[in-house]
Amino acid sequence: MTIIISEMKRVASGILPMIAIDRRAPTALHRQIYDAYRAAILDGRLGPGQRVPSTRVLASELGVSRFPVLNAYAQLLAEGYIEGRVGAGTVVSGSLPEQFTASKPTGTRIAANRSAPRPVARRAAGLPRLERPPWLRGWGAFGVGQVAFDQFPLHIWSNLIARRCRNADAKSFHYGEQMGSKALRETIASYLRTARSLHCAAEQVMIVSGSQQALEISARVLFDSGSPVWVEDPGYALARDAFALSGCHLIPVPVDQEGLNVAAGIKRCRQARAAFVTPSHQFPLGVTMSASRRLQLLDWAQNMGSWIIEDDYDSEYRYESLPIASLQGLDANARVIYIGTFSKVLFPSLRLGYLVIPSDLVDRFLTIRRAMDLGPSTFYQEVLADFIDEGHFARHIRRMRVLYRERRSALVDSLSKELGSMVEVLGDQAGMHLAVTLPNGSRDREIAQLAAGQGLWIWPLSPSYLGKVARPGFILGFGSTAVEEVPRAVRQLRSLLTGK
Repeated sequence: MTIIISEMKRVASGILPMIAIDRRAPTALHRQIYDAYRAAILDGRLGPGQRVPSTRVLASELGVSRFPVLNAYAQLLAEGYIEGRVGAGTVVSGSLPEQFTASKPTGTRIAANRSAPRPVARRAAGLPRLERPPWLRGWGAFGVGQVAFDQFPLHIWSNLIARRCRNADAKSFHYGEQMGSKALRETIASYLRTARSLHCAAEQVMIVSGSQQALEISARVLFDSGSPVWVEDPGYALARDAFALSGCHLIPVPVDQEGLNVAAGIKRCRQARAAFVTPSHQFPLGVTMSASRRLQLLDWAQNMGSWIIEDDYDSEYRYESLPIASLQGLDANARVIYIGTFSKVLFPSLRLGYLVIPSDLVDRFLTIRRAMDLGPSTFYQEVLADFIDEGHFARHIRRMRVLYRERRSALVDSLSKELGSMVEVLGDQAGMHLAVTLPNGSRDREIAQLAAGQGLWIWPLSPSYLGKVARPGFILGFGSTAVEEVPRAVRQLRSLLTGK
């Protein structure tokens, strides 16, 4: 007898489980169906309350008469594996004893018991295990990357979504352009030329699923295994992970009050393949790269035939001056790959970002993109293009710039009042976070862990360092923290630091 049930997740009402029966087996058809359902229920692949298909539907799906199905269901009902519910049809019983149901799917148990080797790529095995630290698990005071979601014009966004749904046609349901929606790319190119002084056309813009995918695609196009790459130290850990997965040799380059120290980078590895920088608002220290450092970096890239990856993740928010022109806008030799995202200026779950690619590399980037996912989802690109074209985006940015300035000021004032000389505040001129440094020897990880237990989501600064010297401190987000909540949160932080 051969019975094959495909590995499946808990399915929604009305979805048929995959059951294959063997007509050549000596076991009766009704017994094969019974055995298959019983095994699926006991293994946990069919869960309590989950609806099973009607006898007519299942018989049609299996290509048999209803009689074997009726007999199988009758036996399952008699033994209590399934039950009838008014208005819901036939469902898996919710009263099976716990010891008769599996806590893990069959596939998981089989995989754990296999004796054969289970090799994975060295690049995957070399990354640290994914463990979500406590300071990333909650929403509230000091959460980094958290936006003021309650201030987003959701009614406008909803109306734009509804309008796009009403006007959907056959093309809307097919694959979109692999570079992304032409309308959105033209809108983004126009915005970047005006607001960020970029040199770009729509043909150079690629829509991606956030800045992380932009980093992954860039790494696959630009780097070979062992390629040396400058990374800021301290810097953005997820960028380091993306480069490490491509087998890069990471060169930590120190950051000071002028941004990436180009001279130090040249001293450590003059012939690096690329440099990754966040020049407008360095993550995590928040400093802005000086004009002289920008020119040094561009000069190095041109002389060495190297690339610069510019991550401009929250440049729209500056509080003491106008937005700083992009590094790409200063580049006369097309050495810069520019990355932007809507995660900070709209909301992270939108998962839309973009790359601005030198013209001669567009085909290379498109080849890699095609192999990864064939292109981005179309619908929300069109909605976002409408949102920008109709002026809602610019109005939202202006409103949020005022709101975040107020929240930033409240945080800086409270830190000064409550902590004074205990900490040094860095990077408060822009963005949605600032950094505070602590005296050497302070245990920022332990304090951050304790803070999470009290509803404070501070990030420790020291894990952002790749080199041997790590400066203790915290990264404090203020995007999701109302002005009136800031003083109380800072007092909590002071208590953690002083033990009082």
